[in-house]
Amino acid sequence: MIKKQCSETQNDIFDELKRKIIVTGHYGSGKTEFSVSLAMLHQVLTHIKPSQKKFLNCALIDLDIINPYFRSREMRELLQGSGVEIYGSAFDTEITAELPALGASIRAPLENNNYRVIIDTGGNDTGVLPLNQFSKYFKNDDTTVLIIINANRPDTDSIENAINHINAIEKVTGLTISYIVNNTHLLRETTADDIIKGNEFCKKIVDITSKKLLCDCYPDGIVDPDELKRLSGRLIPIGLYMRPVWMDI
Repeated sequence: MIKKQCSETQNDIFDELKRKIIVTGHYGSGKTEFSVSLAMLHQVLTHIKPSQKKFLNCALIDLDIINPYFRSREMRELLQGSGVEIYGSAFDTEITAELPALGASIRAPLENNNYRVIIDTGGNDTGVLPLNQFSKYFKNDDTTVLIIINANRPDTDSIENAINHINAIEKVTGLTISYIVNNTHLLRETTADDIIKGNEFCKKIVDITSKKLLCDCYPDGIVDPDELKRLSGRLIPIGLYMRPVWMDI
């Protein structure tokens, strides 16, 4: 779980991000874990420093209707218990969650300027297609698009593959990805060296694409952030909310 501790680097990440945050990334990149963790971090930070709270509410929209596994809406109880509203499926029960049906209520937080909105998309250029249904909400200056990169995944394990993935998402959505998030991991086997390797990998992509590196992620409770002091950018803790322990047995 994300610790209730706040550093300046964690705090100012939201200064870089606009009201609507679209999170993209390939399957296995950890985009859903990042989306849930970012929403939880938002709530922790605004609880610690309520005077800096820019938005009255926080919502997470689950637009992943392609992949039936690791859906952020499965964390409904956790998120709602922390004050985060969850939107996505037209159905309220998880027994119907695999049906590719989006609820009309998704539009509510997108249209309400009092909401910080985090949008968890499906993986690859097919998974992000549902964004196009709501394209009118993403054509203004209050949307930031991120891409989560895991350099240990086969589809993004080379600079060429990662850049092709970025280009494919931008092509099908018409959106511009502004930031890269280094989330290089091996689940509970992740080491500091994996994250440092991912940082170097993502910096090469930044040099080629002129995108910006938003942050480096580390699995909270698995990698000690003190081992990552050589990294000069933001460090963001990621919870393993979506990964049951039994899957690693």
